[in-house]
Amino acid sequence: MSAELIILVLLIATALAFDFTNGFHDTGNAMATSIATGALKPKTAVLLAGVLNLVGAFLSVEVAVTVTTSVLKVQDSKSGSLLPGIDASTGLTIIFAGLIGGILWNLLTWLFGIPSSSSHALFGGLIGAGLAALGIAGVNWSGVTQKVLIPAVAAPVIACLVAACGTWVVYRLTRNVAEKQRREGFRWGQIATASLVALAHGTNDAQKTMGVIALALITTGHLTGDVKEQGLPFWIIFSCAVAIGLGTYLGGWRVIRTLGKGLVEIESPQGFAAEASSAAIILSSSAAGMALSTTHVATGSILGSGVGKPGAEVRWAVAGRMAVAWLVTLPAAGLVGALSFWLSNGVKSLTGSDLVGDGLIFLILVGLSFYMWRRAQQQKVDSSNVNADWDSSTNSVVPAELREATSDNKPTASV
Repeated sequence: MSAELIILVLLIATALAFDFTNGFHDTGNAMATSIATGALKPKTAVLLAGVLNLVGAFLSVEVAVTVTTSVLKVQDSKSGSLLPGIDASTGLTIIFAGLIGGILWNLLTWLFGIPSSSSHALFGGLIGAGLAALGIAGVNWSGVTQKVLIPAVAAPVIACLVAACGTWVVYRLTRNVAEKQRREGFRWGQIATASLVALAHGTNDAQKTMGVIALALITTGHLTGDVKEQGLPFWIIFSCAVAIGLGTYLGGWRVIRTLGKGLVEIESPQGFAAEASSAAIILSSSAAGMALSTTHVATGSILGSGVGKPGAEVRWAVAGRMAVAWLVTLPAAGLVGALSFWLSNGVKSLTGSDLVGDGLIFLILVGLSFYMWRRAQQQKVDSSNVNADWDSSTNSVVPAELREATSDNKPTASV
């Protein structure tokens, strides 16, 4: 087996690992409000979301096309062949480094329970690695602006407005309905809307990993560049669907807790309005090939549900922390992607081996990922405490009782 093929296999495994983190990081986008209102039990919710994410991944390839053509300039848009000056080794390292930036940012924000964008983490990593390797000319700035940056700004604002209006209408229309009857009725409605968001998430987010794998295969000549016309091999779609579905099923409980309990004390009518708004926006963007951040949409919708209900409590401090994370996601993941590329390329120059360079950054990824996972286990948020009361004095994702228990047993820093 050649070094290039080994690197390609490692890259595909890393891409599927990103897809997995995307799944558990974004489970809350669909199910946080349903879990918070009691419409679905936590484990039932993540199982349903996992299955629907898997199904959604088979419905379209429009976003995958965006990833292969609208982020990096590594191939000719007409012929699909690599541009002059770019060889398979450089192309694979760019993609590898970009994935590392995306995964590490996903895990870091998950550790702190911050609902940041997995999509922007991936794109930031790819852009940073592309800049490090090829300079400004290596990035498709027009595509990034139209398909990533503009939706990033517009999506949460539109979602917030739509959800706020929807929430106001829901409460207005049901103002004469008994509270218990209204609450129970909308809980049933939430099951349908949350399911639709989960399906939409699979349709949008799984395709991003499909696009990354396709780009790697195009780089090595194993796939033609015209993904839109010829489609993707079934094994790519299937493996990405399984990875995001499995990640979703395991549940990113920290992010679920922040979205369900940290932003707004949400009721079932609000949850219904938020989920319906999210589903409509995500599905529309998927059809248009926009690599939308489902996290931005879901968060905007949940905030809108708080704004739209008179007297509802919105924790703007938590929202502000999330907004800061959103702003730094692209540059932070980009910096990690660039550093990863420079490290791999430097080792290649010293050793003359592509495999040693890319293998080193892969091992660093594994080590840092394990560290963050171990850190999370010290103060574990799971299905048993995801709905514990939110402590507004600290705004920590870790429930107060758990923090006190772990501090009594062993001094650990709170996250």
